[in-house]
Amino acid sequence: MNRLLITHCKLVTPLGRNALKGREMGNLLTVEDAFIYIEDGIIKVTGRMADVEALGLAGVCDALDAKGRVVLPGFVDSHTHLVFGGYRPDEFSWRLKGDTYMSIMERGGGIQSTVNATRVESAEQLLEKAKWFADRMIEMGVTTVEVKSGYGLDTATELKMLEVANALKQDYADRIGVAVTFLGAHAVPKEYAGRTAQYCDLIINEMLPLVKDKAEYFDIFTEKNVFEIEDSRRLLKAARDAGMKLKLHADEIVQLGGAELAAEMGAVSADHLLHVSDQGVRRMAEAGVVATLLPLTAFALKEPYAPARKMIDADGAVALATDLNPGSCFSGSIPLTIALACIYMQMSIEEVISALTINGAAAIGRADSIGSIESGKEANLVLLEFDNINMLPYYIGMNCVNTTIYKGHVIKK
Repeated sequence: MNRLLITHCKLVTPLGRNALKGREMGNLLTVEDAFIYIEDGIIKVTGRMADVEALGLAGVCDALDAKGRVVLPGFVDSHTHLVFGGYRPDEFSWRLKGDTYMSIMERGGGIQSTVNATRVESAEQLLEKAKWFADRMIEMGVTTVEVKSGYGLDTATELKMLEVANALKQDYADRIGVAVTFLGAHAVPKEYAGRTAQYCDLIINEMLPLVKDKAEYFDIFTEKNVFEIEDSRRLLKAARDAGMKLKLHADEIVQLGGAELAAEMGAVSADHLLHVSDQGVRRMAEAGVVATLLPLTAFALKEPYAPARKMIDADGAVALATDLNPGSCFSGSIPLTIALACIYMQMSIEEVISALTINGAAAIGRADSIGSIESGKEANLVLLEFDNINMLPYYIGMNCVNTTIYKGHVIKK
């Protein structure tokens, strides 16, 4: 039996086994001079140090003295494009000179550029890069990450990407949790230009039967001139019928009604939402769809931030994630995500913590087992360098994590 006792910590956590909504997001349990007792990767007991002697653990388990510093649930990065070939630094410079995301796509850049590179790289090359990014995430306190395909846009390469995501899940099973998402509907590949309906046929008839057991989620880029509402609805229905849970990239570039579609289809989450309508905000809240917001992408694209305050005030559930990808957001920075959410999205640090833990877990269907520090949940934890959660946004863009713990094992210290 593996045992770990964390002593003298300032325990700060949301509570529950579902996404927190509205004002609930700001309610965190704080226990000064606390302990956390872990057995075989599961949290068994938490409490105050004054009561720890009664457990009779002295000398029978490993101990970690937090020295008064904050312990949080491990961060959940619930939206990433972690597996990809090549890089696109030149496109970043084009955007700095004024080119838009869509204009870069139209001139042969964007997603198609990464598709070309991903198709030619081997699974081994892609996995090596994915592990490097996962290691960087662990250093910033991420204990669970969602990984999408979507840079293949043909059956063979989409399967290769899912193979890599599942290999990462297996190889890093003692370091970080991995949720796998199929995003074959990320763009219409050049060989199907002008034939979106035919590409949808390929996804439904050829890809879905092969990927449905290799990924938990089906995601789609619902956007003008990509997959518009009717094509999106058709694909989402087919994925749901195949037994997959649903996600959407929604209302990122224009207000198209992606949020409303997410609510209609019972999606687990709708992501981006920079241009979401008031009706979309309301319907998502009513349907229990987690709004996964990606401030790093808005920052990188110099776009308005998603209306987090409006969503929370509408009693919605908001999660935060990085959107690490080689194009629109080449960053997996949890520290900068926290700062942007507090400074530009009017979220309190308590709401941000809930968004990066319990609500991130809910966005990948794992809030029953991770995302808070409670008896019976996985011991995925972050020990900060400080005794005050306000240091997270205050130390702008800098890593405040001292130790990352995954299933009771110290991974980064």
